[in-house]
Amino acid sequence: MTPMLAAVTALVVLVTATLSGIFGMAGGMVLMAFLVIAFPVGAAMMLHGVTQAVSNGYRAVINRRDIVWSIVATNMVGAAAALALFLLVSFVPDEATVLLVLGAIPFVAFAIPASWGLDVTKRMVSVASGFVVTALTLTAGVAGPILDVFFVRSPLTRHQIVATKAVTQTLQHLTKLLYFGALAVHLLPEAGLPWWVYVMVAPLAMLGTTLGKIALDRMNDGQFKSWSRYILFVLGAILIARGLTLLVG
Repeated sequence: MTPMLAAVTALVVLVTATLSGIFGMAGGMVLMAFLVIAFPVGAAMMLHGVTQAVSNGYRAVINRRDIVWSIVATNMVGAAAALALFLLVSFVPDEATVLLVLGAIPFVAFAIPASWGLDVTKRMVSVASGFVVTALTLTAGVAGPILDVFFVRSPLTRHQIVATKAVTQTLQHLTKLLYFGALAVHLLPEAGLPWWVYVMVAPLAMLGTTLGKIALDRMNDGQFKSWSRYILFVLGAILIARGLTLLVG
């Protein structure tokens, strides 16, 4: 970890935490893309997990009045099932796979027909959401756009969406830390990073989340949903292009 890489990492964490604080997603995708390019996959997953767990956890705290806890409970039933499955197979993606899956997620998410009724306030839909999103999180590091499909098509307000997603995403990133931390013991020795890196990113994630909350409060629901879609499509296209470059390079 050179001083220059540490400084760039700190800046990216701050900017992406702010972006996530506004939209409850997107920032995690940008951060994951940066980390998987800058570090080995195992290290990228661990650092991303810590940063996003802090960012989402803090966002959940400052939006705690809007959390819908019944959704969190059913969502984590599916998440636990996905973790158990991945622990059985010990799957570790390479850089190209991470970027391609990460880039494809927004396009898949918005291609899902509204007629499917993916409303996270429905109990079994919430369980399915937990399974699918956690599986994608353990493959690509983040799956916010897919999770967003289940929330945006619900009757929840923008504050309830951001607050409840923050809790579920915190738990999913903790799950990712558990999974890759367990694999690091035997399969991913390169996953280790200096301890001070984790200490450095935590307050930056919290600061960015606070700045994002200020911006979120100044938006209306229409702006929130339209900007979310535009940002995700642009990010997805860039990440797919990068992943394809790695495959053919």
